[in-house]
Amino acid sequence: MDNSEACVTEPQAAAILRVNDVVIDMAEIAAEQRHHEDEPDPDGAARCALAIRELLRQRAVALGLLGQDGALDDEALDALLARELRVPQPTRAECEHYYAGHTARFRRNDIVYASHILFAVTERSPLARVRATAEETLHEVREAPQNFEAAARERSNCPSGAVGGSLGQLLRGDSVPEFERALFGTEALGILPHLINTRFGFHVVRIDRRVEGEALPFAAVEADIAAFLETRVRHKAMQQYVSVLAGEARVEGAVLAGAAGPLVQ
Repeated sequence: MDNSEACVTEPQAAAILRVNDVVIDMAEIAAEQRHHEDEPDPDGAARCALAIRELLRQRAVALGLLGQDGALDDEALDALLARELRVPQPTRAECEHYYAGHTARFRRNDIVYASHILFAVTERSPLARVRATAEETLHEVREAPQNFEAAARERSNCPSGAVGGSLGQLLRGDSVPEFERALFGTEALGILPHLINTRFGFHVVRIDRRVEGEALPFAAVEADIAAFLETRVRHKAMQQYVSVLAGEARVEGAVLAGAAGPLVQ
């Protein structure tokens, strides 16, 4: 579950994180921080995630879905949301409307010729340092695009660096989803203005050429659109549900946005 939009953090979070009568210790906060190192405030993001998890756990206990000291595992969370969350199914008209407004997304055999410079993230490479180096390189090659290939040969952690970062031609499905979205989610050519963050690290990406494919008929993508719209509505419903729980709770050490009631920080 993505909690990022449900949370607002303070510059200096309180030492204690408490949800009603439950105190979440600093060791658990520190462990959670490792999942939020790429966010502007890892400590605050960790506190928000833990506070939301505890709110959901306490609600599951109150409904008899968990024992008093039970942990909120996937099974308990699924049972809780199945009982409390109502997510309407998208209609055919809604799917058609989305299709008409996003025709560029529903194509096949589109080809992108791209190059990249990869800054890999490993256990031995501090995330902040790797990102800073990637940002610096992005700035340099956008200022002097003719130096892209040289920078790829010198700095890229991908074997493609030996050929100036060239990845050749790419079709949808050839790369990981987050990289694919960057390639096919825009019509831009040249060096993209932002780093692309994937499971492999940070990428400086240059789109060299695009070859248009053909549009997919609505019938071929209706099920995918329906699944996407349902996920989007579910995410919004989840945010609202957490806000209601937060509005009925006493939370210290984290601030949850949009709560429907008083929160003690």
